[in-house]
Amino acid sequence: MPDPLSRRDLIKVLGAAGAAAALPAVNPGRTLAGATAVPEGVPAEILSLSSTSGVFTPPRGRSYDTFSFDFPEPSVEFDGFRFGFIVFTAENAYGLDATKMNATTAGDLMTITANGFTWAGGQEKAAGKLTATFRKTGDTIEWNALVEMPSPIKTVSTIIRGIPRGRVGFGGPGGGTPNDNEILVGYPFSGGDLFGGNTAGGMGTPLAIVTAADGSCVSIGTLDTMVCTKRFFFQPGEQGYRVEAIAEAPAWNQVNRWQVPGWRIMRTSSADAAVQAHYEYLDRTYRLKKWDERTDVPAWMRQVALVTTMHGQHFTGFIFNDYARQLETLRWMATQIPANRVLVFLSAWDGRYYWDYPNYKVSDRMGGEAGFRRLIDEAHKLGFRIMPMFGTNSANRRQPMFSKVEDAVVHKVDGDVVDLNWVDWDNDRHQEGWAAYMNLGVDSWRNWLGGRIDEMIMKYGVDAYFLDIVGGHINSKNGDMHEGTRKLVMELRAKHPQVPCVGEMAYDALVEFIPMFHVGLGRMGQYSKYFQHLSSPAPGRGSSGVHESGFGRFNRDTLSLSAGAIPTLQVVDDTFASYRDVMAAIITKAKERAGI
Repeated sequence: MPDPLSRRDLIKVLGAAGAAAALPAVNPGRTLAGATAVPEGVPAEILSLSSTSGVFTPPRGRSYDTFSFDFPEPSVEFDGFRFGFIVFTAENAYGLDATKMNATTAGDLMTITANGFTWAGGQEKAAGKLTATFRKTGDTIEWNALVEMPSPIKTVSTIIRGIPRGRVGFGGPGGGTPNDNEILVGYPFSGGDLFGGNTAGGMGTPLAIVTAADGSCVSIGTLDTMVCTKRFFFQPGEQGYRVEAIAEAPAWNQVNRWQVPGWRIMRTSSADAAVQAHYEYLDRTYRLKKWDERTDVPAWMRQVALVTTMHGQHFTGFIFNDYARQLETLRWMATQIPANRVLVFLSAWDGRYYWDYPNYKVSDRMGGEAGFRRLIDEAHKLGFRIMPMFGTNSANRRQPMFSKVEDAVVHKVDGDVVDLNWVDWDNDRHQEGWAAYMNLGVDSWRNWLGGRIDEMIMKYGVDAYFLDIVGGHINSKNGDMHEGTRKLVMELRAKHPQVPCVGEMAYDALVEFIPMFHVGLGRMGQYSKYFQHLSSPAPGRGSSGVHESGFGRFNRDTLSLSAGAIPTLQVVDDTFASYRDVMAAIITKAKERAGI
């Protein structure tokens, strides 16, 4: 991205092999092996390690799937860390063949070359080649690897030992007391369900930080130039962690020769220093702009003091607020706060929540075309800004139109189909299986969804549009999901420059082109703003409205408002009728925060 022709562009033009040759291996403009005036390399020792070396066997805490035998991991020490590699294809896992390895050091450079691999735990041999180059600069080590295999490469893991025990955090410093649990986290953030159920959690940016008792830190981050699926796996041992820094090759363009995105280890005096260095790289790579410098934020969005979520129709067909009741509520709210300072989020405005995705048509049961137009027109006359909800990546296979977009169903890197099947919508205590997970990297789906959003803007003049699960990135075989998302937003922006996109959850590269979200952003809050999730408890009994979580605990003392979020008022079936005093209190707090 930082250069006129990006890595993604080069892959399209040259293929991955050509792109690998044409692009810098780690930082833009610099290749680790590019230094010429260096001393002749000195041979380095190949350490005979295995997957069980230095880790608790069996595990002492929570654990994940691992080999039940000693998988060879020949490694080389560099600046106090020991590095090895495992390469994965669709067929198997391959370790470096120690008998065909060479490692040399020359000052602050180290090169590892393996001219073959082993499989079956070292019992069999395989062809292939890996060349990895490491550079030490002060307290930082950067490395990259070029891998060649007889069959397409799926994943490459760098195995790192020498990481001290401490508090482990992702995207920032970790909390709590270090324990003996194994940790597995994936990027981009999409949660355990989307990763296949064997992932502990997600992160919005690929950065792991281990903080020692004295506050000093060791961090591991990527030096990528495009969104690429990553995972961190931490295995504790008595002296430190065995860490897997995992990179998945683009599923939509798997090749036999792959330049693995660069990695970086830093020793810093604090977690803040590690985070700062990581975000400086992100700023350059994804051209991130601070909130006050963004050009895709219309003036009205900068003035939003309150977001109100109008809950419409539940999956089961239960209507919380039809169009007439939503308008009645907004008329009252306009007497409490200047309406031009309020963004109205219409969740499930289009019929049964998720079941009617992706038709995105006005619901007859909620008031039909006349009722919806009256809601939008009257709300606009009062000064409100209106934002309807759309599902970035959800389509009901049972909808008649599904055949038009069926080719966009996500297939993960191993080829398995992804279902949106982690919600029990009807409470039969079994997750539903009728929804497909869709990929905006495929033209049919992007054009369909973009067309529905475009029609809403043209027909009703809505002021913004909301993309549900937009951060749910998956490395799909049928297209680059991140690039497809970016293309959708940019195409709509070209047509409607004053109608911004708002997303559910974020990862680092998304904040380049989405200025607002409704999940907490942490450090990314310097680029985008956020309001509270539609599942946040509504006044009174704490209903989550159309969301599947049911009921939460509404805190009347704090009004269930998040300190870092734009104040958000959830309106469900009984909110306006029974808790108008609480609504007024939330509105008052919003005005206080905005200085109104």
